[in-house]
Amino acid sequence: MAGNAYALRMATADDAGFLTDMLVAAVNWDRAREAVGRDRVLVDHRTAHYVEGWPRPGDLGVVAVEAGGQPIGAAWLRLFSSDDPGYGFVAEGVPELSVGVLPPWRGRGVGRALLSEIARAAVEGGFDRICLSVERANRARRLYAAAGFTTVGSGPDSDTMVMALSER
Repeated sequence: MAGNAYALRMATADDAGFLTDMLVAAVNWDRAREAVGRDRVLVDHRTAHYVEGWPRPGDLGVVAVEAGGQPIGAAWLRLFSSDDPGYGFVAEGVPELSVGVLPPWRGRGVGRALLSEIARAAVEGGFDRICLSVERANRARRLYAAAGFTTVGSGPDSDTMVMALSER
């Protein structure tokens, strides 16, 4: 355990349920909005495909666990095709990042640690870039920018961002 009372480990197939929990947490980042339930996240292919069949070839994930062994956050990468893109899709072969941290652990460095570790794992996995989509009002956007993600596209409320791993 680090001094932060949590440790990081690679995600396994046994983490599929927790990754789904973190996807739901990520979807519901804005407490001012009506929460989207787990069932609705899993029924909508646009969100469900971030976790369906975890892990597929090319998937990578990192889980943060607190001192008692309970998962508190996760970051994972998934490849999508141009026929079935994610929200932050930029190109085939560039995995898209998803991150979720339980609310009591937000703002405590967990997200930053997960980002650093998933970037390291992506380099080891042979990837040279990772991408994501984030709503501009989401605090996590600042974290992504500070970690080295740059905006490559914008919609009405969100940005597509890319991190060049060769520059790390």
